[in-house]
Amino acid sequence: MNLAAFEAFVKVMETGSISMAAELLFITQPAVTKRIHTLEDYFGVKLFESAGRGVQATHAAHSLLPKVKNWLNDLGDIHHTLSHEHDQVRGKLKIGTSHHIGLHHLPKHLRNYVQQYTEVVLDVHFVDSEQAHEKVLAGDLELAFLTLPPLGDERLKYVTIWEDPLVFVAAPFHPLAQQKNLNLEDLMAYPSLLPAAQTYTSQITLAEFEKKGLKPKVTMSNNPLESIRMLASIGLGWSVLPKTLVNQELYQLDIDLHMNRQLGMVWHPGRTQSRAVLSLIESMLENTTTS
Repeated sequence: MNLAAFEAFVKVMETGSISMAAELLFITQPAVTKRIHTLEDYFGVKLFESAGRGVQATHAAHSLLPKVKNWLNDLGDIHHTLSHEHDQVRGKLKIGTSHHIGLHHLPKHLRNYVQQYTEVVLDVHFVDSEQAHEKVLAGDLELAFLTLPPLGDERLKYVTIWEDPLVFVAAPFHPLAQQKNLNLEDLMAYPSLLPAAQTYTSQITLAEFEKKGLKPKVTMSNNPLESIRMLASIGLGWSVLPKTLVNQELYQLDIDLHMNRQLGMVWHPGRTQSRAVLSLIESMLENTTTS
């Protein structure tokens, strides 16, 4: 029995697919299947059954999953503890980032980090801010870069790194783009394009409307901000986007309302931190104070 077999089991459970698990683990499908069979032989149970082109987890697999994840987390804590006791910065560092931060804010910082700490294997996961927040809380991610929630969790540590102003936008040919001194009531006559209601960006926006007892006419919700930018640029509705995403295909509406979201990092101080994650946190804080 080895650690790789349990990691393969978790990936198949998360993806519901042998092939997808193989891609995430950078191994072949037969290798994943072999590892699953090793577990099945060891425990004497069937973990997966064929279901069309994929696999279906058995009751035994669902019972095993939380225990395996807890064990892997405990093993990770042990690794971090031992790593923390040494001066060397090395090992695997699992972090998460939202797509917006990962594409527009983080690359230069991570580039400097991996060049400085060549013995660290950086495992970057692109996830929604809300999902990244939950994964840090559960111990699935050591550190996450995300839109900070309006209300934080007292168990976690939050650090603001970037201020990210939000602005109202529409296509240049949209009727609202031709008007001056707009207010929120003026927007109610037109469809909007906003992130899903559970996202932090949408919560910040909708809170301003709620103050006035208003509810925007949302025709469609899309999480990726780049997708919303495209839909707004072709005239399907007005939207709210980070000012950094506004380009020549969009017009910033004339509304005297200032909204801002905070982008930063979050980690669980109650968990033992590896030297690798501590070094990244320190690096980000240094760049923040000097920039």
